[in-house]
Amino acid sequence: MELVWLRTFVTAAHYHNFRRAADQLYISQPTVTVHIKLLEKELGTTLFDRSSKKVKLTEAGHKYLRHARELLDRYEAGVAELQSFTQGYSSKMSLAISPLIADHLMPYVLKQFLKVHPELEISVKIIESEEIEAAVLNGDVDLGLSCLPSHQSDLKSELLFTDQVIMVAPHDGRDAESAYPLEEEELLSSHYLLTHNHPGYWDELAQTIKVFYPAAKMMKVSQTHITKRFIEEGLGVSYLPSSSVRRELLEGRLLEVQTDTFKLPKAYIYAVTKDQFTIQKEFIAFLLRFRL
Repeated sequence: MELVWLRTFVTAAHYHNFRRAADQLYISQPTVTVHIKLLEKELGTTLFDRSSKKVKLTEAGHKYLRHARELLDRYEAGVAELQSFTQGYSSKMSLAISPLIADHLMPYVLKQFLKVHPELEISVKIIESEEIEAAVLNGDVDLGLSCLPSHQSDLKSELLFTDQVIMVAPHDGRDAESAYPLEEEELLSSHYLLTHNHPGYWDELAQTIKVFYPAAKMMKVSQTHITKRFIEEGLGVSYLPSSSVRRELLEGRLLEVQTDTFKLPKAYIYAVTKDQFTIQKEFIAFLLRFRL
């Protein structure tokens, strides 16, 4: 049995059309027909009902499709592993990282970690914190870096960093000596408050703000990096983890607003794992060497 027959069969089953399968595989339609006939001869059964214009899987074809996909998946996984080995990789680790963490923490950390572990192949998925728990639980990734803890009994959730939330506003164009102090109340009356850019603290914080500043106009913006751009353009103000705006504050693109009306929350970063093998433990220990 040839793998090319299996690939043709799976593609034709997906499209229910031999011509579209041929286009997808960059072969001729007669070649698709030949592959299917050779596979049917090998299996001793008919896989497609060709009586209508749109080909359909027979009952036997339906039953065999899952096995054909598994065979192709195993073959492709073997090829990928061999390619990693020939490129000098001897181990792998897959990460799921929230956009906020990936934006300001990961680039430098990953660069330094790979200098220590050049034999390691790392793959990174950028997904929201709310989805990281499921990704780790289902085995899609080896380790998650999330703004939220996991409450699954099968997972381990380890607090890595605590980060103070601060209020930030657009730069007013004045230098530090001539600028008037920024007032929280005035800013909230003249700008939109950009909310829900962090999954951990906004529901409670928004309620608190409504108590002290009931006239505040709120706009939900789900991504921190977009929130920062909106603030830079003068659209609004927000309350963000201090580490996420460190560069913008140093470069003068944003300003920190001193507040004392109510206590601001903290933001957290967690490592979420199902199994902690050596490489996951090493990566977590390596992370803890860095400061937010």
